[in-house]
Amino acid sequence: MAFKSALIASLAAAGALAASSVFAQASAPLTRAEVKAETKAAAKAGALTPAGQGAAPQAVPAATGPAKTRAERKSETLAARKAGTLAPAGPTQKADVADQKRPTQVDRQARKAETKAEQKNRELVPAGQGSPANPQPK
Repeated sequence: MAFKSALIASLAAAGALAASSVFAQASAPLTRAEVKAETKAAAKAGALTPAGQGAAPQAVPAATGPAKTRAERKSETLAARKAGTLAPAGPTQKADVADQKRPTQVDRQARKAETKAEQKNRELVPAGQGSPANPQPK
């Protein structure tokens, strides 16, 4: 009786090992070359997630191209330059210059008092931060 139970136990163990080796071969890890090939294919298809904390890749819309050719844009720009209708680049825009020339609506004492009140309430924008520490609607 002991011999039969030992035989059954050893057969069960051998069957388990054989089954695990079959399953291991079915899901064997990929080789380095296979991984590189999959990565190249995913990059070509645009299915890779961007580095860092980027979002998952989005479907890329079909490229329709520009409405005008480069030659058409260049000729329009040259014509606008000759006519003097090109807008200057940078902070020399007319609206910016007009804003700078407009007189202030608040005097210096009122601005200083407002800044001190914002500092006391911790509403000032920290240097280099770009947003208030405690944004509260006014």
